[in-house]
Amino acid sequence: MKKRTLLLSGLATALLSGFAAPASAQDGKLSVVASFSIIGDLAKQVGGDRIELRTLVGPDSDAHVYEPRPADAMALARADVILVNGLLLEGFMARLIEASQADAPITTVSDGADILNDPTGGHYHFVGGKAIFHATPNDPHAWQSVGNVKTYVQNIEKAFCAADANGCEAYKVNASAYIEELTVLDAEIKAQIGAIPRDHRVAVVAHNAFRYFERDYGMSFLSPQGVSTESEASAADVASLIREIREKRAGAVFSENISDSRLVEQIASEAGLKLGGTLYSDALSPPGGPAPTYIEMMRYNVKMLTSGINKS
Repeated sequence: MKKRTLLLSGLATALLSGFAAPASAQDGKLSVVASFSIIGDLAKQVGGDRIELRTLVGPDSDAHVYEPRPADAMALARADVILVNGLLLEGFMARLIEASQADAPITTVSDGADILNDPTGGHYHFVGGKAIFHATPNDPHAWQSVGNVKTYVQNIEKAFCAADANGCEAYKVNASAYIEELTVLDAEIKAQIGAIPRDHRVAVVAHNAFRYFERDYGMSFLSPQGVSTESEASAADVASLIREIREKRAGAVFSENISDSRLVEQIASEAGLKLGGTLYSDALSPPGGPAPTYIEMMRYNVKMLTSGINKS
């Protein structure tokens, strides 16, 4: 807590010394700040060349544990629109906005989406081999449902239209075209997962960011639970999960791009399963990687799931 307080104090100092007042983006473009990479991509799809985008939490980075920098506060202070996921995903965001003294409207893109409660009151992320508990009454990973992302896109369109009336028609056209692409994507996922025998649709991941995917597409994901927030998973925790893996005949174990792979490697070894590859859960890949956009991320994940399970 002390570290975070000092950091935010430093952000405020940087703001006061760096400039006197917010400024809009250059060339008359709408200045947009997105909290993390997936929302950043959606903003690009809707905004096109009418926006200047800054994404705070970049590719292969975890918004749950992100530590903001002075440049982030400066970007917020200059923004015309701020886009966040909400649902307590971005724990750093409220204090960062306060430190930046940003006065831009803040759009919670998950508003109106079909949200799942988190029955355990939170979930674990594995950072440096340790389990970090993220407490939240709702599951924030709503983008794993393509239907929910359509709601995200509609909220982004409304935010851009409110901030830039002259560009509203362009935003509406872009959003409509992208939603059509999402409809095609949704059907593809249902068909490909549906082709896997129902009793084989079980996979293991480091933390369960995929409950919306489970609900919409009929997969089941197993992940470690009840792990200490201060230490690595105990032998009892791993043994319990391995029993469940065998009972439910999980087909493959997957690492995640934002998580330490050591835990899933241990689980795969003890369960006698091979690693099925890496899934992209909470962040995109860098440009040139397999998942640089939301649509490519979802297609890549489905490819990994189907190939990993079908090989088992």
